[in-house]
Amino acid sequence: MTSTDAIDLYLGLDVGKGEHHAAALTPSGKKVFDKALPNNEPKLRELFTKLQARHGTVLVVVDQPATVGALPLAVARHVGCRVAYLPGLTMRRIADLYPGEAKTDARDAHVIADAARTMPHTLRDLEQADETIAELEMIAGFDDDLAGESTRIKNRLRGLLTQIHPSLERVLGPRLDHPAVLGLLERFGSPTQLRKAGRRRLVTLLRPKAPRMAERLVEDIFTALDEQTVVVPGTEAAALILPSLAASLSSVLEQRKLLATRIEQLLEAHPLSQVLTSMPGIGVRTATRILIDVGDGTAFPTAGHLAAYAGLAPVTRSSGSSIRGEHPSRRGNKQLKRAFYLAAFASLSQPESRAYYDKKRREGKHHLAALVALARRRIDVLFAMLRDGTFYQAPATTAA
Repeated sequence: MTSTDAIDLYLGLDVGKGEHHAAALTPSGKKVFDKALPNNEPKLRELFTKLQARHGTVLVVVDQPATVGALPLAVARHVGCRVAYLPGLTMRRIADLYPGEAKTDARDAHVIADAARTMPHTLRDLEQADETIAELEMIAGFDDDLAGESTRIKNRLRGLLTQIHPSLERVLGPRLDHPAVLGLLERFGSPTQLRKAGRRRLVTLLRPKAPRMAERLVEDIFTALDEQTVVVPGTEAAALILPSLAASLSSVLEQRKLLATRIEQLLEAHPLSQVLTSMPGIGVRTATRILIDVGDGTAFPTAGHLAAYAGLAPVTRSSGSSIRGEHPSRRGNKQLKRAFYLAAFASLSQPESRAYYDKKRREGKHHLAALVALARRRIDVLFAMLRDGTFYQAPATTAA
């Protein structure tokens, strides 16, 4: 939550790709500016400087801090304005309180400015991101895109293999992440080509990248080939598509490998990296997501606030005498929620995490609910680690 003490002017920006609409309100609610301005530094700098000279301290509030909103925030900081962020969903709900149903940039900018003036608790702090965090955010975003592309190609590959030869898919499908399998599909894209290549040639091709499983994999391939004698219509077309898809997947996986190296280098350079990775279940990518979305944790007053932001705080639903109990929240930062969830799942190999998970299962919670409860409990620990700058310490076990 952003403090609005000593603010002389509230400037709401409805950001856009080509231009932004700006609306400025005084603390009493008087509108002193309401115009569109182009998305370029000179015009933004001129406006921010002029408003500061006339009114004093200016709070610039946006509803989108990244992408198209990045330049206005950078210019506002550079000229000495304070900045804040009003989440888009919050802004839309607040907008329903205002008269009219029109959806215009001018109205949205006014709602942002007035919400900052009258409801400062809805605002989020936007601290100056250091170069490491900014680079991590950009690379991690690209890595997320590549992960989605990888999943799409794998599904397409497995779908084609299942269509033309289900037995072969059962052998190769689960191994599509392995470069040896992808290299095989790039060269021999159909069951006929694989059979024609022969066992010895396939083993020779696989051995450099998969020395331990080359012979076993080839035997599994030929066993699968022997299970189907008919040729399914469309097999020849699939033989043209499969090598192309395999090459595309190889390229995507190679790009992700390069990005992982860079992410690890950037993470190691950050002072909080060792604190985060000392906690069981938190690896490089999970720590990166926490650094991007949580930082040092100072933006959250308590661990409960962080849990609510991540969508891991349980929601109580009750009405009169009809009490429905607690349910998982459907809101929050979905990427951060997924990171905490996966970290909790990965930590089940640790005795303390497994003990808490088993306790929740004995209480009647199903697997997912028990994992969410574990993730919520781990947020308390992580929040304390970030607050105190300390490494993870396993709780002392108590004798039964």
